[in-house]
Amino acid sequence: MTLLAILIGTLVAGIGSVWLAAWLSFGVISRYTQHMLSLAAGALLATAFLHLLPEAFEAGVAPQALFLTLLLGLVFFFLLDKAELWHHGHEHHHGHGEADHAHQHGHEHEHEHHHGHAHHHAHGERTAGHWAVLAGDSVHCFGDGILIASAFMADVQLGAIASLAVLAHEVPHHMGDLVVLRQGSSNRKAAVLKVSMAGAITALGGAVGYVLVDALHGALPYFLVVASSSFIYVALADLIPQLQKRLSAKETAAQVIWLVGGMAMVMAVSQLAHQG
Repeated sequence: MTLLAILIGTLVAGIGSVWLAAWLSFGVISRYTQHMLSLAAGALLATAFLHLLPEAFEAGVAPQALFLTLLLGLVFFFLLDKAELWHHGHEHHHGHGEADHAHQHGHEHEHEHHHGHAHHHAHGERTAGHWAVLAGDSVHCFGDGILIASAFMADVQLGAIASLAVLAHEVPHHMGDLVVLRQGSSNRKAAVLKVSMAGAITALGGAVGYVLVDALHGALPYFLVVASSSFIYVALADLIPQLQKRLSAKETAAQVIWLVGGMAMVMAVSQLAHQG
């Protein structure tokens, strides 16, 4: 009975939060695509620095071990990013080569093509962060599942509260994930499906936590730090560079407001969840 409650709680938290995030992201605020990048960067950074890392450090593990995990996590997601870009570039190298050869006539036309090609390259191939955010998400959701399982094994009511708290925490950060996955692709369903699959890992974490809750409890701080490293990497390496353009004062102010708004959203939800 406890295992069934854990599975229901983890699925509601893991997948329910993704669907709620998708409804918000692709509904009222879907028109503000550029602003959503700022919102996503703020939400991912706030999730890492104000929610996951403090929780990891509260566990009593040596700070040096957690900082080393954070550093290794950042390096790992950097290498994952490089591998993804290399694979994508290798796949399209032959096609791009032919296109460049065909446009070697006429200096002006070549210049225009080059500019257009660079623009396409930046938007088409700049899918960095897709695998990083999904990998980090999966680790994060697995850790959430263990937390929910621990709560249910202590008390069913506490487990239900923990599931709702995780759902609330995850919505702003899943909104950020969906923005990252939509970059270079207009397929909303594919983005929602990928993040939902990562969210479903919460149930796996719950089931494993039910069996090995004592053994895995000591590893939770490390799960939290690895997940943090993916969110920090994606925000700083993928999202924020796209915002670093020469803009008017009004547009820059809007970027900052949405960035801070993403942070404030995570802070508000965290505060409400802790009060509950």
